[in-house]
Amino acid sequence: MSNRWGILAALFTVRLTMAFQFQSVAAVAPLLGAKFDASLADIGLLIGLYFTPGVALSLPGGAIGKRFGDKPTVSGALLLMLIGQLVMVASDSWGWQIAGRLIAGGGGVLLNVLMSKMVTDWFAGREIATAMAIFINSWPAGVAISLLTLPAIGTAYGVSVVYLSIAALVGLAILLLVVAYRSPSTAIATPSTASRLDRNTLFAVIIAGLIWGLFNIGFAMIFSFGPTLLVERGWSNVAGRSRRRARPSASYCGSRRSAERPADFWPIGPGGRSRSLSLDASCSRY
Repeated sequence: MSNRWGILAALFTVRLTMAFQFQSVAAVAPLLGAKFDASLADIGLLIGLYFTPGVALSLPGGAIGKRFGDKPTVSGALLLMLIGQLVMVASDSWGWQIAGRLIAGGGGVLLNVLMSKMVTDWFAGREIATAMAIFINSWPAGVAISLLTLPAIGTAYGVSVVYLSIAALVGLAILLLVVAYRSPSTAIATPSTASRLDRNTLFAVIIAGLIWGLFNIGFAMIFSFGPTLLVERGWSNVAGRSRRRARPSASYCGSRRSAERPADFWPIGPGGRSRSLSLDASCSRY
């Protein structure tokens, strides 16, 4: 595939599987609690373990991608996600659930680190803000699809079928990546020597990281424990975990898309990116 928007659609779909897998535990938390006799704290631990490998893999992830190539590394990351999911399918032991979640999370972290760079390779200097806004929306889209589908599947067929459904989706993502993605003919040149960030750039990156991290803490808390609260208040598992929780994801997708689109037309700098960020913040309030 050589059309950059087609490439973006493929990358969007592949990254969506990571969000789908991450959200799967929270989506069927009451079923997991009943099957494994797990408390709410145990479920929270299982949710959080998915990104724990990021502590060790986030920084070297870029170097791994540079050494082996973006496509092979992301394919390997998807394979780790698949292996971790199959480990969770194969055993009814809570310890193996934790092990499988860590393995899958390691793949998810590598995938997340490298795929933004793959989008940048195709869109650098050409509607990059629009492309990144669409790509970032793969996360809430995957969360919403997980919430809309997995509770119903789990209630009807059990947790094992939920796990197999996730594994099947990851397997399809591997096939899609292998068939549809190729590196652009004019990829961004990688510096031969490492460069150090100046003080202002480092400060800006730290502040942006803190803002993004705090936002995601609140976002994750809603999706991780909100449905359990609704179920405890009398909602059915399907209703409490799908309709109510999918709405914030849909709103997030719309606000991100509407806020980032102007950045391709307004100049970046004083009054440029800042106006886009202000619009983004205003949309996020709703």
